Amino acid sequence: MSPPAQSDSSIPDMTTSTKAMMAKVKQLVPPMLEKFHKGQLGRVAVIGGSAEYTGAPYFSAMASARLGCDLSYVICEPSAAQTIKSYSPNLMVSPLLRSTKSLAMSQFDPSIEEMTSPILALLPRLHVLVIGPGLGRDDITLKQVAAIIKAARSHDPPVPLVLDADGLFLINSDPDLIKGYKECILTPNVIEFARIAKGVGVSLDEGDRNKDCENLAKALGGVCIIQKGKVDHISTGEGTTTCDFEGGLKRSGGQGDTLTGSLGTFLAWRQAYHEGLWESANKMSREETLLAAAFAGSAITRECSRKAFKKNGRSLQASDLTDEVHGSFLSLIGEPEGDSKL
Repeated sequence: MSPPAQSDSSIPDMTTSTKAMMAKVKQLVPPMLEKFHKGQLGRVAVIGGSAEYTGAPYFSAMASARLGCDLSYVICEPSAAQTIKSYSPNLMVSPLLRSTKSLAMSQFDPSIEEMTSPILALLPRLHVLVIGPGLGRDDITLKQVAAIIKAARSHDPPVPLVLDADGLFLINSDPDLIKGYKECILTPNVIEFARIAKGVGVSLDEGDRNKDCENLAKALGGVCIIQKGKVDHISTGEGTTTCDFEGGLKRSGGQGDTLTGSLGTFLAWRQAYHEGLWESANKMSREETLLAAAFAGSAITRECSRKAFKKNGRSLQASDLTDEVHGSFLSLIGEPEGDSKL
């Protein structure tokens, strides 16, 4: 018998709506069965990492791994690869992104299609792409990423996306890249949210952030949005919810990377759920499971922040959240009870 969720007196009583959402989240968690083989419970790639930013893709990929993804990849710019590899041998790091600087050091002058081709060749092996952690804003890099997004959308099956940080900067300049793509989660903070809303002509009413989130999700054609803040507002345009689990009070950089990595794993599990990898009594729609995966990532991250802040106070760093991912999963969700059989 797998261990159930661990009790924690610091976790508040849940509202009826939160309990209902958590029940859906638990359906997305795969049981641990002997018949599964490597990779079936998640192959997630973080696309990001540049000379200036090596921590963000590491924190995202490690959160994905610590939550339970089988295989975690980082696809980064060559100048970042060795540094990221040195952080952990658990990650597979591929220096396939290009930048203006790396091209200047090369003897070749490839097209965007030629530069992107080695990354696109990996799409059949991946369940989810997390785009943005440590990406930077180099023009060549962003053109590559735009091509990757287009390819992920048209792939059979489509590859779900999580976009954060400079991935959102790209969307702000070209929202059509993800418009109408209902296999996508955006994770803007308040400032990023306002920029995207302005870019697509959505007026904001700060008195009703749930409505703002819903309106922006609708304007983007049904993508899922997590507007991060004191309370996380989450909407697909059709379904809307909030995640108000307590978090920590320290706002150190890198905490959003735990969110993107957690979302990556839950989206991979969501894919396995819809493929019928294990038996499930109640089949949910893809829209339901997208909202549930988004809620799950938000809840896990907020609980990581709470636990890490309780231990470390104002000294809290992003790496402290990484250490709390598994314990937070057990506290909030727990392992599935019993065994499921096909």
